[in-house]
Amino acid sequence: MQIHASQLNGCAYCVRVHVDAAVKAGLDADVIAQIATWRESGVFDARERAALELTESFTFIHEDGIPDEVYDRAGGILSEAEYVALSWVLVAINSFNRVAIAGRYPVPPRTVAPSRATAPHDHDGETS
Repeated sequence: MQIHASQLNGCAYCVRVHVDAAVKAGLDADVIAQIATWRESGVFDARERAALELTESFTFIHEDGIPDEVYDRAGGILSEAEYVALSWVLVAINSFNRVAIAGRYPVPPRTVAPSRATAPHDHDGETS
């Protein structure tokens, strides 16, 4: 959720920090790459989809609040404690995104070395 909120807010600093943390925690590169397109992706389960949708509503709360259908969908999947905990995570990351953007935090260097499987490829499929 922190990656997606940071993507939506355009906070490159936070995207880097949270992608590195996700990789260190063992999250698959394919899953990370599909966060931005979660609605079209088949890699996320119902709980993850509810959390991603809630992330978007919290990030853009100034536009529509938390729409009833999002609240009801998330509330039907997440427990009250999970909803509250996720709400606080989303409040925190959206706040930190704003601080990092306003403070013009530089994107930190990559802390997780890319694997050979994630190296750039040329058009012939060979690693460059």
